[in-house]
Amino acid sequence: MSLYGKTVSAKRSKPSYVLAIVGVALVLFLFGVVGWFFLNLKKSGELFRENIQVHAWIAPAAKKSQVDTMQKYIAALPYVKSAEYITKEKAAQKWNAENDSSWKKFIANNPLPESVDFYVKSDYMNKDSLDILSNDLTSNFAGVISEFQYPKETVNYVSSYTKYIAGGILLFAIILSVIVIVSIDNTIRLAMYSNRFLIKTMQMVGATRGFIVRPLNIRAIINGFISACIAVAAVFGFILLIENSVPWLTQLRDGRNMSLIVAGIVVLGVTISLMSTHRSVLKYLKMKLDDLY
Repeated sequence: MSLYGKTVSAKRSKPSYVLAIVGVALVLFLFGVVGWFFLNLKKSGELFRENIQVHAWIAPAAKKSQVDTMQKYIAALPYVKSAEYITKEKAAQKWNAENDSSWKKFIANNPLPESVDFYVKSDYMNKDSLDILSNDLTSNFAGVISEFQYPKETVNYVSSYTKYIAGGILLFAIILSVIVIVSIDNTIRLAMYSNRFLIKTMQMVGATRGFIVRPLNIRAIINGFISACIAVAAVFGFILLIENSVPWLTQLRDGRNMSLIVAGIVVLGVTISLMSTHRSVLKYLKMKLDDLY
């Protein structure tokens, strides 16, 4: 009679997935937001490095044709973003825009030198790469370049800062991933705990392990995908809200980074939901009925 009562109670129980879906979606939302912050931090560092200007000062005796050849050579380098020939007139305009222009009253001739100013890609904005570039240009354009100059202290500081940031991001990503995986696993296990009698009842009436596990695994994949979609929508809404409040953040938009965030949320949500559900179902199938109470 006692066994019959337990069986009837188990038959009346129904799977409850709503709370599990919401719980997993909240954890994935946190994962997505933190991932967005740190990817933007990396992106802002790259933009800062790519806005450091490098100068190839031109010797006074250099001919215009030589300067044009050098500019084209620099612009064609795969790691150079852009290169511009700065004449004396352009140099004076830039100086006047950034400094006091009263020097014209005391100096008749323009003392500012000509140059080819350019920007390099973030991966090459370091002392070693710039030294190699300097040696290459001075050897190929001897007599055209008088000096190769870049803000060494800034470059050294940014390079060391980037290494620390990269290490910090990696460490935090590992810790966050562990926390997210454990949180999702506990949420799924709690949901399956509430359905333990239903699982056991199916086994008692003769259902095979595969017959019991298969629909629950499929349901886990669907639930994980639904949670991921909710999390992705919430992350995008959060990003739009932040960008409306801080407009300059729109400059950091990167399709590749957003694709990584979306893919990470979907893969993590579906994979952990499936693994946690499968493990929990097998656990309850191996337990005795009395141990479920």
